[in-house]
Amino acid sequence: MIKKIAILGSTGSIGTQTLEVVKHNPDSFQVEVLTANSNADLLIKQAIEFKPNAVVIGKESLYKKVDDELEKYDIKVYAGDDAVAQIVEMESIALVVVAVVGFAGLKPTINAINAGKDIAIANKETFVVAGEIVTKMAKEKRVNILPVDSEHSAIFQSLAGEYQNSIEKIYLTASGGPFNGMSIDQLREVTKKQALNHPNWEMGNKITIDSASMMNKGFEVIEAKWLFDLKPEQIDVVVHKQSVIHSMVQFEDGSIKAQMGIPDMKVPIQYALTYPYRIKNDFKRLNFMDYPQFTFEKPNKEVFKNIQLAYDALSSGGNTPCILNAANEIAVDAFLNDKVGFLQMSDIIEKCMSIVDYIKKPTFDDYLKTDMETRNIALSLLKK
Repeated sequence: MIKKIAILGSTGSIGTQTLEVVKHNPDSFQVEVLTANSNADLLIKQAIEFKPNAVVIGKESLYKKVDDELEKYDIKVYAGDDAVAQIVEMESIALVVVAVVGFAGLKPTINAINAGKDIAIANKETFVVAGEIVTKMAKEKRVNILPVDSEHSAIFQSLAGEYQNSIEKIYLTASGGPFNGMSIDQLREVTKKQALNHPNWEMGNKITIDSASMMNKGFEVIEAKWLFDLKPEQIDVVVHKQSVIHSMVQFEDGSIKAQMGIPDMKVPIQYALTYPYRIKNDFKRLNFMDYPQFTFEKPNKEVFKNIQLAYDALSSGGNTPCILNAANEIAVDAFLNDKVGFLQMSDIIEKCMSIVDYIKKPTFDDYLKTDMETRNIALSLLKK
């Protein structure tokens, strides 16, 4: 049977690569819904090619433009964040690909789970902000959460057939980004252009900056805790510059299983779409002769403070990871708009974590309030 899917954030890096996978497997997948925040031109182009039932443009001022262009194709057009969150409940949808960036992914993910839809998720912020709520709901609704991030997909794949065996530890690999090995003094001088030049992966601007600052890896630590029911001390980060070993699982007998491949997000995307099956593709294969050496080293948490801030947020629990995420979103946006330096991002995040009120057992509404409060405080810090 053809699986009907919704792609939230179809114009971003993960969204466009998901459509590449769909395009090469027309007998397996059909696009039912596409959504985008503000890239109306690309959304229109995608809709004309893939003929979804409906599209949603987040920026309401762009509704008329999208609607006018798609009217003759009999494609329904909606607009606004509420529409994005509601469209995932369509009865025909079997799988929702959450490829939006940031806090915006939380509400539609929760709505999709409530509607009983399986989730292929690349939005790690959902787990950072409300991992406990999301994973509990998924269990209650018997919904599959299928990780798209290469690291969590690697852990997920390494655990196949091992569910009766206890995990001793997992190792999340990190490329180290463009600034691995630099000192604090050197990081003070880095530019936006340098930070956006990732050595191994092609990603959107926000995720690329998170990777350069190592916040991306900190988020992945928190995400792994909820996806795989782990304690913080069971999650290690290792810098693996080649980005060939995507992550590893160590079992109680000391054995380690790793998942490997070239740095290509289409591989974990396809696995999430086809799980529990693997289907043939023509993606580039790993040639070990191209990687005669694998290297590993510890990340420098004193230079890259964001990793330690993420571990601190995870240990603190409650709404602290939500504070971490909201402050980071404001800090990264400020860096991309040349309002702060590279190292100042961590300073803003750390300050917000010390100011915003702590809530031990937050509700969904508490997360919304914490997110808004943190953003306001972070913005006020930018003005000082």
